[in-house]
Amino acid sequence: MDDKNNVLVPMDFPDPDVIRVGNTYYMISTTMHFMPGGVILRSYDLRQWEIITYVYDCLEDSPRHRLEGSKNIYGEGMWAASLCYHDKKYYVCFTANDTRKTYLYTAESIYGPWSKTNIEGFYHDNSILFDEDGKVYIFYGNKDIYVTELDSELKGPKSGGLHKKIISDIAEVQLGYEGTHVYKLHGKYYVFLIHWPSTGKARRTQACYVANKLTEQFIGKDIFNEDLGYCNQGIAQGGIVDTPEGEWYTVLFQDRGAVGRIPIIFPVHWENDFPIIDSKKQISIKSSHPNHVYEPLVTNDFFEYTDITKEQVRIKKQWQWNHNPVNACWFMKKAMSCLLIKTDKISRNITQANNCLTQRMTYPYCEVEVSVDASQINVGDYTGLCALQSKYSLIALTKKNDGYYLVHMKKSGPISTMGNFYDNQLGEITEKIAVDQYQIRLKIIGDFSNMKDKVSCFYHKDDSWIQLGEEIQHQFTLDHFVGCRVGLFIFSTQKTGGESTFEAFKYIEEVR
Repeated sequence: MDDKNNVLVPMDFPDPDVIRVGNTYYMISTTMHFMPGGVILRSYDLRQWEIITYVYDCLEDSPRHRLEGSKNIYGEGMWAASLCYHDKKYYVCFTANDTRKTYLYTAESIYGPWSKTNIEGFYHDNSILFDEDGKVYIFYGNKDIYVTELDSELKGPKSGGLHKKIISDIAEVQLGYEGTHVYKLHGKYYVFLIHWPSTGKARRTQACYVANKLTEQFIGKDIFNEDLGYCNQGIAQGGIVDTPEGEWYTVLFQDRGAVGRIPIIFPVHWENDFPIIDSKKQISIKSSHPNHVYEPLVTNDFFEYTDITKEQVRIKKQWQWNHNPVNACWFMKKAMSCLLIKTDKISRNITQANNCLTQRMTYPYCEVEVSVDASQINVGDYTGLCALQSKYSLIALTKKNDGYYLVHMKKSGPISTMGNFYDNQLGEITEKIAVDQYQIRLKIIGDFSNMKDKVSCFYHKDDSWIQLGEEIQHQFTLDHFVGCRVGLFIFSTQKTGGESTFEAFKYIEEVR
């Protein structure tokens, strides 16, 4: 399958919302339990993207967000943000299912600083519209889609303002209308929605509804039902954006299995003021900065940070922590060019481990390497490289009373339900070998082509890579609700205070 014309980013950037400000495009994506959160990407041609900032370092400082004990926000946290620009100010709005709050962040620059407030109420998958008459509306919902007028300070519903159900999904569906994106164009109101009918090919579709006035009936239908020839995985949940030249495009996402949900782009044209998505048309968009060199969305890291303050430093933008990091438990050691992570809690497995540092894995194939020094771990500690999902796999050095071992571990057994994830079992060790060293180079290879979703683990010995354990079948599940991440980790099962260092992280993206 040749989908290079349409795939924007071959990794997990779900629920994209794209805007244009002048000649620059910005995209925000769901980041759930990863911190910093609210990732924002930039492009000058709608095709190439780079991470430029995050909306927040920490959404909430709570036991769940800190991954304390058995508490977590897997499958929750920040969902499906809307991004807009109005009157020289940027707005990011989203809900978090764990707190049941609606968050509004504002900034005069896309780079921040961002100011945080809350909008009274819970507005699922919302989109904000600043109308020409000065009124502000929030569109939201699941199956039943509503519009609510907000007060002038965007603190909550306007007293006596418009509140109306505008669309209701009465058909048999696996997923009712949601993922709202709203626009005022051609003097009309357009609402774009994701949909998943139970009939026909039973995959995600994109819908659009339109009305001349908010008080009138919205008329619409499913406008896109394609899978790019990829495993009947529908493409939906997104909006539209125009170029300075007046061309229109839609940016949606497609499930690609364990690697996650990846952004997809298609041209759009208008017939009788109604959008038509062109799935076959080749895309050619003029860049406003043709000589710009984009930073990669994944990166090598030799941990040679020079701007270290009090032994800590802001990590590269491609990294995110799994939940809020414990800042006292990670350091960059400038003299050694390494990352040091230590433990402060007892964990049963990788999903409970604080300070797991992650990057997205890429479709269709990727491999990562890192050198691990486990000389300071305690008996019962595990440290190494993981492919992080609820059904994870990892390769780690561990210490027993009789010395060091290298183990391959996986999660086996049933998964949890969405918003109710808790795994209190040790992973299943598929292979364990004794080693006479506490320093070793490790590798993980992921093959996500055509939803193979296979991950293999290796260690380096005598100038060769040797596989440890079995090839693991990974899976995108709703309890974590994110694509597979590679992670650097240490967790303690018996005694806290162990520490591990990581050096020379190498990321390779290529097709076999």
